[in-house]
Amino acid sequence: MKAAHPVNKIGAIVALFVIAFLALIAYSTLHGPRYRLEACMAYGGRTACKTVSAKSEQSALRSAAEGACADIASGVTDTLRCEQSEPQKVKWLERPK
Repeated sequence: MKAAHPVNKIGAIVALFVIAFLALIAYSTLHGPRYRLEACMAYGGRTACKTVSAKSEQSALRSAAEGACADIASGVTDTLRCEQSEPQKVKWLERPK
């Protein structure tokens, strides 16, 4: 009876670490508090709304503003001005208690 080749053992260990890492990513993505909202931004006479999910309230607000402003502003300066303005409407769809 032959012993397993060292390369096979290393490959198995690497595979286990990869599987464990992917499981950790999946768990952290699917679990934990989630903030989901719809935010509408107005700039230059145009309005756009985006629905986003994030792990924090601030991140959700920022992502929605950035997404909406990307649709209605043109150029870096206009986009930054739009993102710094207050949302016209914020509707929380999911918020941890």
